[in-house]
Order: sequence, then C-alpha cells, then structure tokens
Amino acid sequence: MSQISLAILDVVSILAGLVVSFGLTGRFTDPRSRLHLIDQPNHRSLHEQPTPRSGGIAILAGLVVASAVGATAWQLPIEFAWVAAGGLGLAAVSFLDDLRGVRPLYRLLVHFAAAALLPIAGYGVQRMVLPGIELSLPAGLGVTLSLLFTVWMVNLYNFMDGMDGFAGGMAVFGFGAYGILGYLAGEPAFGWAALAVVAAAMGFLVFNFPPARIFMGDVGSAVLGYLAAVFALWADRQGIAPLWVSVLVFSPFVVDATVTLFRRALRGEPLWEAHRSHYYQRLVRSGWGHRRTVIWEYGVMAMCAAAGVVAVRMSVPGQWTVLGGATTVLIAAMVWVDRRAPFS
Repeated sequence: MSQISLAILDVVSILAGLVVSFGLTGRFTDPRSRLHLIDQPNHRSLHEQPTPRSGGIAILAGLVVASAVGATAWQLPIEFAWVAAGGLGLAAVSFLDDLRGVRPLYRLLVHFAAAALLPIAGYGVQRMVLPGIELSLPAGLGVTLSLLFTVWMVNLYNFMDGMDGFAGGMAVFGFGAYGILGYLAGEPAFGWAALAVVAAAMGFLVFNFPPARIFMGDVGSAVLGYLAAVFALWADRQGIAPLWVSVLVFSPFVVDATVTLFRRALRGEPLWEAHRSHYYQRLVRSGWGHRRTVIWEYGVMAMCAAAGVVAVRMSVPGQWTVLGGATTVLIAAMVWVDRRAPFS
C-alpha cells in the first residue's frame, strides 16, 4: 500500500474506534440494553444514583475495531498477540466481576497471569533508569518488577475509577502523551496504537463527564490500567521513553493510589476493602463536587503529560528539573488536600 493509503487507514481506524465506543456507550445507557449493568451506590461510593457500569465494554469494543482496521497500517509486532490475550483475559474476569462478583484472590491470579504474558512477549523491565543513571537488572529481578508493575497499574486504575470523568480523562491525557512520544521517536505503530486508546476513551468520556450517565466498570479500568503498563514497557524497550517518563505521565493516578495505600497500611486498615480516602475522593467530599474536582485534576494530568513529553528531549539537568518540578507540584497538591480534607 502507498504511504497515502496507509495514512488514510490510520485515520479511519482511529475514527472507527471513536464511533464504536461512542455508539455502544450511548446504547448501554439505555435501560432496555442487555448490557445495562447497574452499579448501586453504597456508603463508600461518591455517586448517589444507580448508574450503569458497562462503559468499559464499549471502550474495549472501540479498541478491538480500531486495531482490526489499522492492523495493516500499524504493523504491530507478532508478539503483540500475547498482549492482546492478556487484555482479553482481564476483560473477561472483570466482566464477570461486574456481572455477579469474583473473589479478590481469583481476580488477582488472573491479573498476574495477564502480567506474566508480557515478559514472554518481550515486554519487561530490563534496566532501571533515571536521568543520567542506568542500571542493568538480572533477568529474574526484571521479570519480577514487570509483574509487580503491571499488576499494580491494573489495580490502581481500578482504585482511581471512582469519580465522574476521572479514569477516562487520565486515559485521554496519558495515552495522548504516548501518541506524541511515538511520533517524536519515529515509532508510528506505537503512536497510532496509543491514539486508538485515546479515541475509545473519548467516545466513552462524552457520557461519563460529570454528571456521569455511565461508568466504565472493572472491564474499562482493568484494560486501561493494563495498557498503561504495556505502553510503558513498550516505550522503554523501544527507546521511546524510559520507564520513569511513563510513571511521570500517569503520576496523578500512581501517586494518589500509592501514597493512599501506604497510609492505610500504616494505620492497619484492610487494603482490599473499598474506602473513600483517596485524595480525589476527599476533595469531592469536601464540597468541590465531581465537576470542579475532575477539571482541577485534568490540569494536573495535562501538566504531567506535558512534562513527560518535554523531558525526553531535554538534557540530564533539564530532566531532573522537570522531574523535581512535577514532584514538588504533586506534593504541594497533596499537602493542600490534606489540610482541606484530612485523611480519614
């Protein structure tokens, strides 16, 4: 195929993913839909009305269609089939969890099984990198870190999917940054695949922006968290961006979830129980509400995404400046939220 034909196919694939995600999400908001799965509010929820939670199925469908249409143009490596298998396995157990509930241990076993497919496909942590510092890792340690990183990304995305427009917005900013990084690195397959995730998330976000008419459920959060880890490992392997850049891009989720987990652990609270202690949850409950809080979070996401994109082209001192600046902003934001709505 000519370059023009491939470019057209790229664009068509993204539009197809957007249209499918948008159309199915709208369909699932209809009570007559067989996939109108209802999420009932409880004392741990931030929402007050029963709301469908099948939006993640629409996101996944959009991704599948975009990938099918763009497969020829993107020329994804054959080992990406392992990645797809892991994602579909996660989606299946997450759908069962949304439908009738799955024991946490069984879910976790599937998470580790999906994560284990990535090193098999060649997507694993092989080195620890910070600006100007690089340390090669033994194979066993690299595989272990890959598993833990992937499983944590899957679960933290689920933890952070508790506010209208939040998880979908993180996907748009995070994978949007991946798309730009792919373009800058001359890796079109990486870039277009990332934009397919953006398109699928945007089709859903139209209906999920506050006040949300539908949630993504475990299907959406598990798949997006998994893909965030996949793209981070892919970027590191291909020299597109080191792992610390990907963590920076997704730091609005990574930092909130990780810090909250440690604080709850220090207080001896059961880590597997639902709660309302995340920074974003406390900000909503303090009186800001979903819309104001998520728009504020979008600003933080945009800053972190831009910082990650800019950092890859900077000198080592510049990278440390960007990393230090972003860290300072995130710490200041957490301190401010702690003062406004103390941890409880």
